[in-house]
Amino acid sequence: MRRAVFLDIDGTYAHHGVVPPAHEAAVRAVRAAGHLVVLCTGRPKAMVPPAIAAAGFDGLVGGAGAYVEIDGRVLADVRFPVDLAARAVEVLDAHGAAYILEGPEALFAPPGTDARLARLFEARVPGMARAGAGGGDILARLQMPGDLRGASFGKVTCFDGGLPIDALAAEIGPEVTALPSSIVELGEAAGEVFLVGMDKTVGLRIAAEALGVALADVVAVGDGLNDLEMLEVAGTGVAIEGADPRLLAVADRTAAGPQHEGLVPLFAELGLL
Repeated sequence: MRRAVFLDIDGTYAHHGVVPPAHEAAVRAVRAAGHLVVLCTGRPKAMVPPAIAAAGFDGLVGGAGAYVEIDGRVLADVRFPVDLAARAVEVLDAHGAAYILEGPEALFAPPGTDARLARLFEARVPGMARAGAGGGDILARLQMPGDLRGASFGKVTCFDGGLPIDALAAEIGPEVTALPSSIVELGEAAGEVFLVGMDKTVGLRIAAEALGVALADVVAVGDGLNDLEMLEVAGTGVAIEGADPRLLAVADRTAAGPQHEGLVPLFAELGLL
């Protein structure tokens, strides 16, 4: 029976952007056994560097469900409407937020954001800003034009919003909602702002149908609140140990985090190797 594994990246497949070699080998082994593996992440495609994709994957669900690519075919690419995008930038700038606008092809931010984020990352999560780490992936891909009014994006990541992320989203408008950052060290003013109705299950369903895999044969693995819905709909939902209690409550089982190479025993126990 062919199954499809949908893998979150940060805190699941990688730790602060670094993939353990044993995880890469495990993904290769699962695919060699005839199963499918899809990255299902809050990151946009622009923030999935070759080092993370090196194992080889059957597709990508990015932007927390807004973007789907299978075998090189783009099946979904949902962006903020123009008026809403302009309002989001206006609110973010009014609060002096440190943020990036995430599109599949590029990451946009105000001038000087690279230096500001580098300082923030180093202060909150030492080493995060180095090349090859999660923060380094962001800094290496930032485009910082003086005028962001024409930027096209599907999600906003805020690293320091000046006020709690829920309040920031409410000020932008009812068309958006927010989740706290999976990097808890960044605090309550950090998180993701995305379109209402958009979550990883939107992209997961599109990808599973394109791959010809029933939801009952999907294994979804994640550690953050943006993984909640996909763990609920998957035939087997796996939460990373220490995840939010709401995630653990809907999971069928747990696995150790990437620091402990938890995917290796998980895949073996599920009969995927």
